[in-house]
Amino acid sequence: MRNVLITGGSRGIGAAMVRRFAATGDRVFFSYLHSEAEALRLQEETGAKAIPLDVSDSAQVQSAVAAIEQASSGVDVLVCSAGVSLNKMLMDTQDEEYARVMDTNLFGTFALIRAVLPGMFWRRSGVILTLSSIWGQEGASCEAVYSASKAAIIGLSQSVAKEAAGAGVRVNCIAPGMIDTAMNNHLSPEEKMDLAQEIPLGRMGAPEEVAETAFFLASDAAAYITGQVISVNGGWRI
Repeated sequence: MRNVLITGGSRGIGAAMVRRFAATGDRVFFSYLHSEAEALRLQEETGAKAIPLDVSDSAQVQSAVAAIEQASSGVDVLVCSAGVSLNKMLMDTQDEEYARVMDTNLFGTFALIRAVLPGMFWRRSGVILTLSSIWGQEGASCEAVYSASKAAIIGLSQSVAKEAAGAGVRVNCIAPGMIDTAMNNHLSPEEKMDLAQEIPLGRMGAPEEVAETAFFLASDAAAYITGQVISVNGGWRI
């Protein structure tokens, strides 16, 4: 039985990952920040353990990982799924908005990886999966800060993959395209339809399809894959 920590696990892609890993008997811990009701329902549904956690707070991250290490044999799989978006022109973006996106998306990923690596190095095994975005690969208009945070996650992931490979720790990054989650609720049905027409497969992706990718990358079937960016985007970016 693996111990799996999934951040941002109460909704969307994160919740799909919680369900996927828990369904095969993994011991799953997942974090949430504001969505307590959804988290508790998911905990009851799957048997996974919900943990309140602000990933942008280094002390909270260290404490949460230490508690998991104490309660189990350590974090075997880390999935950094917690993230926030910002749909705004760069010239209108305020300092505090920039900080919120960077602190959650980039620093949160950094803090979590830093917290689990000592245990993984000591056990000489582990899997770390980070979440970027298609906009981290090519940038999006009116999402410059979000795109920058997701591009930085790619660089962070590939660097850590090189640092950790000698200890048997694999690090890969998943870059979803347009996935049908609440994060895209700012788009109207017409805008979603227009975007779907730009995607070669002709539709938005489902959270479960990203979860399947994560499950594969965390499995022994992907034992020779590290340092890669895996795009789940329906052919939108090739």
